[in-house]
Amino acid sequence: MTEQAKTNSKIEARHAEVLGQPPRIAPLDRAVMAEQVQADTDSLIGRIAGRASGRPTLPLDAIPEIMFTLCRYPDLWQSLMDITVQLQGPNSVLPPRDRKLAILRTGWLCQAPYEFGEHLAQAKRLGFATQELERVATGSAAREWSDHERAILRAVEELHEGAMVSDETWNALAKTFDDQQMFELLVLVGQFTATAYFQNGIRLRLEANNRGLEIS
Repeated sequence: MTEQAKTNSKIEARHAEVLGQPPRIAPLDRAVMAEQVQADTDSLIGRIAGRASGRPTLPLDAIPEIMFTLCRYPDLWQSLMDITVQLQGPNSVLPPRDRKLAILRTGWLCQAPYEFGEHLAQAKRLGFATQELERVATGSAAREWSDHERAILRAVEELHEGAMVSDETWNALAKTFDDQQMFELLVLVGQFTATAYFQNGIRLRLEANNRGLEIS
């Protein structure tokens, strides 16, 4: 069996484990929750984009299922949305490409189909090349990364493996990041690790354009 075939087999097995059965927490009825969820979605999109509300409301059938699942727990969901806006909205201090690279590596290491697939699509819109996205699975060991990108990936890997960043990696990041960016990177990795946990744990189904852990 080739290496690609082995990878495909592992992805298939992981998809079966996480996605092969119905969600453990069912989404609420779209028609019943339409007004609340449309308002929450409009607010979240606007806050991340740094724009005021007043744009056309997203059609009900275009709103991701996650919004209709987590609205069951409005207080906790609001807290999660607040930290999402802080980390990915206009107040974020991390460059979008660096942020997306860290999120992708976190999603891959957690083998989180929903998280990885959603951010893979976003990374493509940001301009990531297919070869770069394929290298995310290899991580910092791939030689083609810049020193800065390798340090970001290595920080994610070290946090995933041992909940700590080595001095070598920290010092490499400090060549290009200030203290606030360093701290935000740590929080970002923790946030998306937690997100992978609950998305995997509740067996959140993929959206139509989300291929999970399939990269190419």
